[in-house]
Amino acid sequence: MEKRWWVLVVVLTGGVMDLLDSTVMTVAGPSVRVGLGGTEATLQWLTAGYVLPFGVLLVIGGRLGDRWGRRRLFLIGATGFTLASLVCALAVSPTMLISARVAQGALGALMIPQGFGVLSTVFTGVRERGRAFSLFGPVSALAGIGGPILAGLLIAWNLGGLDWRLIFLINVPLGAFAILGALAWMPADDGDRAARLDPIGAVLVAAGSAGLVLPLIQGREAGWPWWTFALPAIAVLAFAALARRQTTSLFPILAPALLRKRPFVAGLSVAVLLFAGTGGLMLILSLFLQLGLHYSALHTGLALAPVAVGIAASSLLVPALFSRLGRRLLHIGLGVELIGVLGFAVVAAVGPTDLAFAAAGLVSGLGLGLLFGPLIQSTLAVAAPGEVGSASGTINAVQQIATALGVAVLGTVFLADAAPAHALITGALIVAATCVLCAVVVLALPTAERNAAA
Repeated sequence: MEKRWWVLVVVLTGGVMDLLDSTVMTVAGPSVRVGLGGTEATLQWLTAGYVLPFGVLLVIGGRLGDRWGRRRLFLIGATGFTLASLVCALAVSPTMLISARVAQGALGALMIPQGFGVLSTVFTGVRERGRAFSLFGPVSALAGIGGPILAGLLIAWNLGGLDWRLIFLINVPLGAFAILGALAWMPADDGDRAARLDPIGAVLVAAGSAGLVLPLIQGREAGWPWWTFALPAIAVLAFAALARRQTTSLFPILAPALLRKRPFVAGLSVAVLLFAGTGGLMLILSLFLQLGLHYSALHTGLALAPVAVGIAASSLLVPALFSRLGRRLLHIGLGVELIGVLGFAVVAAVGPTDLAFAAAGLVSGLGLGLLFGPLIQSTLAVAAPGEVGSASGTINAVQQIATALGVAVLGTVFLADAAPAHALITGALIVAATCVLCAVVVLALPTAERNAAA
């Protein structure tokens, strides 16, 4: 196999490590809590502790790669991610594990953004580049399907009494391959010292995101003290200052012209609602199955698999459908997703069975598969050529931060209710409301004609 295809394998390996670690805690959380102890908020932090720093630092990681060299940043990220995974496996307390999860997310944000830039360098032909990038969809889908199932299998296997720790130890051989492969095959580059990063903007992103998520996760157990109301207010001010900063900074995180484009802002708004709802829903479904129905981790992973199967199946139809339907495909996807989400509420109300739960999950996944790609395409369609990098990085960051926010909000709603079935119904209705709101905001996105022109 030619060298550049080995580079693709290395980049995909890094992506798989990230996808697995962003999904496995959905299933493994209750087992971790049994093994290490901790509060109900621990269940939320096991996921939010990873995706929040990943989302906050994603754009920053990309800019650091531009400045200091993509291979160098990939190696730093992959090495740190692997070591952080080992610390996760060796954790002796919830605090130690969550801290290591935060480190994983931060170092993953250094590793992941470098892949696309490296591949754009080694695959110069349009056809070969298209073949290389086309592999990301199936691999991501398989990792999304396999993450929860793998978590359940490893916990059920319990090799040497390691239980959930195997989930993190599997990253050690994967990380070793990524590191050695990058050293052997990935081309070195010195970066561009002219590339700059706005540190004030980066601090404002971090402060705003943490100010929203922290009180939502810790507030209920702390009795909602004054700081749980003060931090969201500070977060709003931080994001307002960030928007202002983008118009005055010499090196803005987000191209200022994008903030003046109503369709782009609308697309980001839909992304926040969609990914917050999706991330929160997957958490409360897992909690309902394990805490409410007392499913094992493996049974839970298998029960959630139809969601990922639906995403993988319908995403294959998106290229043909989007070229014909444009923005209307988003409304169709939201309608299908709404049916699936309401299906979860009905299943919880009348009494869940594996078949009924799988049917609702499959429908929900089919809807999501019709949404993810078209939403990104419609939002990026309004970006000028020089704005595409900034726009795509921002969308990826918003996806991760919104997931953390959804985990915080819906996790708190679920854990505040003593009746798991009622809690799932409440959470599903909240997600259903976000689907309806998304359908309204989608009207501000470009039509099929504008997408075709773009």
